[in-house]
Amino acid sequence: MQIIDAHQHFWNYHPQKQSWIGDDMSLIQKDFLPKDFKIVLEKNNVESCISIQVDQNKEETLFQIDCAKHNDFINGVVGWVNLFENNCIDRELDFYKQHPIVKGFRHILQGGAEGLMLQKSFISNLNKLAKNDFTYDLLVYHNQLNEANVLLKEVPDLPFVLNHIGKPDIKGQNIDEWGRQIKIIAKHQNLFCKISGLTTEATWNHWNETELIPYLDIIVENFGTNRIIFGSDWPVCLVSTSYERWLNLLKTYFFDFTENEKNNFFYNNFITFYNINY
Repeated sequence: MQIIDAHQHFWNYHPQKQSWIGDDMSLIQKDFLPKDFKIVLEKNNVESCISIQVDQNKEETLFQIDCAKHNDFINGVVGWVNLFENNCIDRELDFYKQHPIVKGFRHILQGGAEGLMLQKSFISNLNKLAKNDFTYDLLVYHNQLNEANVLLKEVPDLPFVLNHIGKPDIKGQNIDEWGRQIKIIAKHQNLFCKISGLTTEATWNHWNETELIPYLDIIVENFGTNRIIFGSDWPVCLVSTSYERWLNLLKTYFFDFTENEKNNFFYNNFITFYNINY
């Protein structure tokens, strides 16, 4: 079975640049670069990956492009571009269209102020992404899913993928409202979902596989097997689990699914969503 990792990050660590990596995450307060991840992929028989933005500046996207340029196991880049301003967006998108390794963009919306993602400039620029054949990675907390649903209605032609299943409050066991919102938002057929990042929303290093199953069940029930994608969230996942344990959890969960369904989750849906050409 071929496997592609649809969600991981690279960075040269700097305390100010990555200020979100607090002392409770000291395990990842260091550089994580393609040479490090290549070892992880080979150990776990994972074929390739896509690199997702961390910092929110143009230098970040150029760094990701350079990483991909020198490492052929990186299939694509999800970069950052300022989607809240109209002045330079057309020129920026024209520039990135000259770099086909750039598949889409992401802005860190999680924890943002109410109404942030419904600003007219943001919606207008997301529609420009659609017209230029880019994708958008949607990173929000569980309590932002209702607003995200409104956003999706405003941008019907853009391929979206929900990061980390909408970051439910697994630690607090607040599954009901999250599940209700997932049922609503999954009705948008242009929305895919990355099954990733669950263990960091649980109690770090004290979670168990059983408590995550209900969340996986809800995602598969609502998105089906044609709109779900495997991701690890490496190296962030390391604060709560090993790469091997997370991958094996999902292999076990999907064990009784058909070969086609497993291939869709671990490989085909990634190719479709990010429009990867081999």
